[in-house]
Amino acid sequence: MVLVDDLPILSPDAGDVKWNFLPVENISQVEIIKGASSVLYGSSALNGVINIRTAFPQVEPKTNITGFSSIYMNPNRKELVWWDKPPMIYGTHFLHTRKIKNLDMVIGGNLFKDPGYREHEYDRWGRGNVNLKYFDKKVNGLVYGVNTNIMFQDKSDFLIWQNADSGAYRQNPEGVSELSGFRMKLDPHISYYNNKGGNHSLKTRFFRIRNKFIEATDKDNFSSLYYAEYKYQKKFNNNLNWTIGVSGMYSSITANLYGDHNSSNLAVFSQVDHKIFKKLKISVGMRMEAFKLDDSTTSSKPILRTGLNYQIGKYSYLRASFGQGYRFPSVAEKFTATQVGALNIFPNPDLESETGWNAEIGLKQGIRIGDWKGYVDIAGFWTEYQDMIEFTFGVYAPDSVPYPTFEHVGFKSLNIGEARIRGIEISLNGTGKLLGVQTDILAGYNYLHAVDLSYDYSDTTGVQGSDFLKYRYRHSVKGDIEFTYKKVSFGLTLIYHSFMENIDQVFLDPLAGSMILPGFADYWKENNKGYVVFDNRLSYQFNNHSKLAIITKNIFNKEYMSRPGDIRPPRNITLQLSVNF
Repeated sequence: MVLVDDLPILSPDAGDVKWNFLPVENISQVEIIKGASSVLYGSSALNGVINIRTAFPQVEPKTNITGFSSIYMNPNRKELVWWDKPPMIYGTHFLHTRKIKNLDMVIGGNLFKDPGYREHEYDRWGRGNVNLKYFDKKVNGLVYGVNTNIMFQDKSDFLIWQNADSGAYRQNPEGVSELSGFRMKLDPHISYYNNKGGNHSLKTRFFRIRNKFIEATDKDNFSSLYYAEYKYQKKFNNNLNWTIGVSGMYSSITANLYGDHNSSNLAVFSQVDHKIFKKLKISVGMRMEAFKLDDSTTSSKPILRTGLNYQIGKYSYLRASFGQGYRFPSVAEKFTATQVGALNIFPNPDLESETGWNAEIGLKQGIRIGDWKGYVDIAGFWTEYQDMIEFTFGVYAPDSVPYPTFEHVGFKSLNIGEARIRGIEISLNGTGKLLGVQTDILAGYNYLHAVDLSYDYSDTTGVQGSDFLKYRYRHSVKGDIEFTYKKVSFGLTLIYHSFMENIDQVFLDPLAGSMILPGFADYWKENNKGYVVFDNRLSYQFNNHSKLAIITKNIFNKEYMSRPGDIRPPRNITLQLSVNF
């Protein structure tokens, strides 16, 4: 679950996050809440929450302007190059914050142009945001305001390559899908803090998305979302905090792609957080949430969550949590019916909601060795799903068709049954001096064992004999180290993923696979061995007001793939200048 200022930022039609709509130029902090957070943030927040908090003014006005330019370098395989001149990315963003008496004002903007390193793939957008917050003069503790974000975008995504050789960066013409998009959110809010420890908060949102396709007008879609959440929080003198609230959502969708639909959601929730004996914190909560789609399909379930955090030493903390959750399928998952090249996507109006629970136990150990300080965090997690939803390849012919053809072959969202995802996560954070140079280290390792408990070994949709869930990595590592000496900083980032153990078997099939992704089967057998990618950055701080940085992504020009047919970018170099005043 992704939030912006405590409100979900999921699209009303697909239920996904539009990442480039997030106001990255206007972020004060990013809160990551691990474990089940479904009581306060929604029934689908089973595996944690990312909450982005936007900036607010300090005493003095501040302005930041950043401009950058990037260039895609030629890949190692020269036959992939389709351009005469290397593609270049341009972008700029700004942020201005100031106080005007009782008014807090934040204004930001972002311009971006990327012609793409793959043919017929591009992304251009302009985005602007304004946040206003007013502290009432007459009523102490009364605050109200509005946050806005508006974005215009032209883009074309890369879906299917022509072949695995000279055509891996060239898109199948039948898969080209250009669109012109518009997104807008308006968030009025009001809160009241009284002198008895009570806080009333009402947050609302209007979110609108419009996508118009240049050629394929049958894919046009338009959706609107209305959201409101009232929350009351009370702090008692005995270290007890009580939260109670109600939220409601209504969305309206008009789309040639998956028809016209409307949905609604209503939830009530309550959570108690209590600190006992100075070292033990206990949290218990419950949420009742109901969904309705159109005039008939409804779903409602109670959600429970509990957690504890115990300080077992001066710098040692033990935590444990258990939470339930469920996710109602999106309109796009239930009703999308389209074709991309030789790839068919079928609707499934009978798709049911997926339910599950998550348990986690973890230990956070603070470390101090000389000038070095930091922490190590080790956590084990276990998640179980019932009626898990997966995008699954198969033959989906109507009962009236005795002999299916390729028109009936494709992907559909299905409830695959029961699934179990468990694993271990280890993270390290440290800062100190190395040979007199300021050094900051971040590192993390994730082990994942994700299996389909309903797997039938006669099932041929995935890699034969594998019950491992598709498109997941068993081992993942991410590390970052940065050195700062006077005005110069240098950083190095490493990302590692083990090989992908299971994908849809159709991509490896000699006949069907050659029609959808020509050459993929041989490419996969040769290259699916896991990968390591390195990035680096070098910056110079001229003064308190300006900094120049050179950022290199994929230093060694590694060719790697995140999903079938999706080769990631070659080496690219960015020159960035930031000015503050």
